[in-house]
Amino acid sequence: MPRVTRRNFLASASAAAAAQPAPLSPLTLWYRQPAKTWTEALPVGNGRLGAMVFGGVETERIQLNEDTLWSGAPKDWNNPQAKAVLPEVRRLVMEEKYEEADKLCTSMQGPYNQSYLPLADLHLQFSGLGPPENYRRELNLDTAIASTVFASGGATFRREVFASFPDQLVVVRLTASGNAKLNFTVTLTSPLRFEVAAAGTNGLSLTGKAPAHVDPNYHRTANPVIYDEAEGKGMRFACCLAAQNDGGRVSVAGKELRVENARAVTLYVSAATGFNGFDKAPDAAALPRALERLGQRKAYNQLRAAHTRDHQRLFRRVALNIGNPALAALPTGERLEAFKKDPSDDGLLALYFQYGRYLLIASSRPGTQPANLQGIWNESIRPPWSSNWTTNINVQMNYWHAETTNLAECHEPLFDLTDGLAANGAATARVNYGARGWCCHHNADIWRQTAPVGNFGGGSPTWANWQMSGPWFCQHLWERFLFTRDTAFLKQRAYPIMKGAAEFCLDMLIDAGQGTLTTAPSFSTENTFLTESGRKAQTSAGCTMDIALIRELFSNCIAAAELLNLDAAFRATLAASLAKLIPYQTGKHGQLMEWSKDFDEAEPGQRHMSHMYPLYPGHEFTPRRNARFWKASRVSLERRLKAGGAYTGWSRAWAICFWARLEDGEMAYESLCRLLDHSTGPNLFDTHPAGSGWIFQIDGNFGGAAAVAEMLLQSHEEELRFLPALPKAWNQGSVKGLCARNGIVVDLAWTAGKVSGYTLLSLTDQTVRIAGAGPVRLRAGVPYKG
Repeated sequence: MPRVTRRNFLASASAAAAAQPAPLSPLTLWYRQPAKTWTEALPVGNGRLGAMVFGGVETERIQLNEDTLWSGAPKDWNNPQAKAVLPEVRRLVMEEKYEEADKLCTSMQGPYNQSYLPLADLHLQFSGLGPPENYRRELNLDTAIASTVFASGGATFRREVFASFPDQLVVVRLTASGNAKLNFTVTLTSPLRFEVAAAGTNGLSLTGKAPAHVDPNYHRTANPVIYDEAEGKGMRFACCLAAQNDGGRVSVAGKELRVENARAVTLYVSAATGFNGFDKAPDAAALPRALERLGQRKAYNQLRAAHTRDHQRLFRRVALNIGNPALAALPTGERLEAFKKDPSDDGLLALYFQYGRYLLIASSRPGTQPANLQGIWNESIRPPWSSNWTTNINVQMNYWHAETTNLAECHEPLFDLTDGLAANGAATARVNYGARGWCCHHNADIWRQTAPVGNFGGGSPTWANWQMSGPWFCQHLWERFLFTRDTAFLKQRAYPIMKGAAEFCLDMLIDAGQGTLTTAPSFSTENTFLTESGRKAQTSAGCTMDIALIRELFSNCIAAAELLNLDAAFRATLAASLAKLIPYQTGKHGQLMEWSKDFDEAEPGQRHMSHMYPLYPGHEFTPRRNARFWKASRVSLERRLKAGGAYTGWSRAWAICFWARLEDGEMAYESLCRLLDHSTGPNLFDTHPAGSGWIFQIDGNFGGAAAVAEMLLQSHEEELRFLPALPKAWNQGSVKGLCARNGIVVDLAWTAGKVSGYTLLSLTDQTVRIAGAGPVRLRAGVPYKG
């Protein structure tokens, strides 16, 4: 048979286009050709293991990740010098010598974080195939299975890939119809240092050792990747594969597995690392762990059924109907391009929303690491921003939709991360600041680094020295309680962490004069202001985001302690300090002031909009309370957008959430359309500008999903508000399974832009207020229809 080339592949695909079958479900991403690049491949994952499936015909690549494979090991990253210079930094700030404060702040920094790393690549090389016909590559969000189907030589060839959470394996199933046979070779490689060996007569094992250190991709150095053969200096890893054939034979020759004349083959892939805790050096047991998991494998049909049940238990909790499902018959990449010219395909927006839910299920499960900047999918040794947890919005945005879109279990890894950061952050608070409690700065990695990054002086203070991520993490703990009313969770897990963060904030407050308290040094994340002399500076006192986070944390701690009947004296201390915090202010443009002085921005279109935190994800500003600052937030947002801010990615997603809280459905819808237009790749991955190009960054996917939920249902004002930011384009539709605070699941239907029916299901007996309709009495577990 003739060799498959890209030219004859595309010619065959084009000729067969009219014969394309319709998708099995509108919840399907599908394509008429294989992926050319990593950012066109389709992701599957089980929270721990991730795979990117390219869908090649003659040559297939499946790129693999394991969520604990990072560079480095635990170390002391704290900087005692920071505490010594802190009083001088504060003096400079209060004397308005901001540039000098910037310079001195760099001496408070520590080392850069470590990097999340790729595991391996699974390569399949096929023989005996002719040009494909009726080619189709797809990802079914409802089953979490990526598949490639095509005809060749009169037979149909099907390949399925999924990552099983119950069985902790990546599974690849290959079949051929009729009398056709499968003939291919399998190899394993890795971008890291590795070795491959036979594993019996039907398997391979890849083992290696990760670097002891990897510098961030933005840090220029002569030797950015450092290996160390000493045990515990760099993570050991293993990826193991076993083949089960139906007919034909499987053999191993050297470092290659061969399949000959099989009717069907299942490849089972397991992986493990030497990670055994964030506070312990990695051990040497990666290979035994991977082999143990592989040895527990089941038959393919059992694995597939268990995987599908497990996934659908989460995914099917929510359904959204806002568009014409017939448009799903167009391949997703083509559909996206058509949307950019005519954004009337609201079904694509519904698909994007569900894709955000799918990606969280695939990248964050109980017991795994939380979703990082790229979820769990990464092919680079030096990925953008180390593919770590960036804590000044990005990792938090990853979980904005966890509670509202009924994926509470997927939220748990973020709480685990917070536990570790609180443990390590106590030393950072003490050593770097002489403070109680705990703190965390701008970046975190698997070792739970909490010190400021910057390589001891190379970072800009506005990101490297920002020390307020602890309160932001605590908001997620409090929100979990609000959504569930789980007092055991509040008492045993959330409140102790919240209290520690509040203790740190108390010790960071200083006298601002006239009986008020402020923070110094203070930074509005990643933004720069102009001093009165027109010079750029970053370090000041009492940035709005600091005050907002502290106000929220203190208020939540007081409420929690009162509910739990704990810490009366501590409550009183918090209340007294809360009353003294400097107030929010509006500036010369009528905007919400970003800094405590009405500075101009050096970059008016900055993508960070941290001063609007009280609008979202906080909820201190609403039209019914703090209306002045709610209106001023709109002015700030409009000015940011006019200057080119919130143009792409996560920043655009945040803007949609702002518009939803401003109850402006038309602007929210316009921004949502722009998110797909400007910041979405052909596989619907969110993109983000980096240097002269674009990179994948998952937070926009997650923030976009959160924004859609916020447009349809809000519950942050102790009442249910249906369709608070419904655009005219969604004149008719329905949603099922969204979650509101106080443990309520909401189904909604609407016609002509008005609610036509709703169902509420409550975890407890309670009375709930519905905006515009008054109170409703709910009984636990009994649906209430209205």
